Amino acid sequence: MKMRINLSGLSLLTLFFLSVLFGCKDNDTRSFMPGTYVNHAEGTYAVADDTLVVEHAENNNYLIHRRTGFNRIENGKKGNREYETEEWNAVYDQKLKTLRETRRGKILTFYPKAGKLKVGNREYIKLK
Repeated sequence: MKMRINLSGLSLLTLFFLSVLFGCKDNDTRSFMPGTYVNHAEGTYAVADDTLVVEHAENNNYLIHRRTGFNRIENGKKGNREYETEEWNAVYDQKLKTLRETRRGKILTFYPKAGKLKVGNREYIKLK
């Protein structure tokens, strides 16, 4: 008795499961993205605390509020606390699962399992 395998049916079934698998990862990333992320950095010339608040605007568009508090260090002494704020617009790339900030082209990469976000070399931790 010969057994025949329907390759077209098998291929369609495989494609279906792969699309579900990758679709779930996309949904995990998209549902993780909105929220508040923090970063603390210290260097020779400054100490800074950064906060990014990511919010979904519409479709693939996101709004990011950046608040930074920092102290300049001059002659080994920490100066007064200074503050800056910025508003970024970003577009979600479904293929790469990243946000691209529209003015300067910064790429925001999300790591849902680790609870983190990276902007260049800066790593932010998501607050629960």
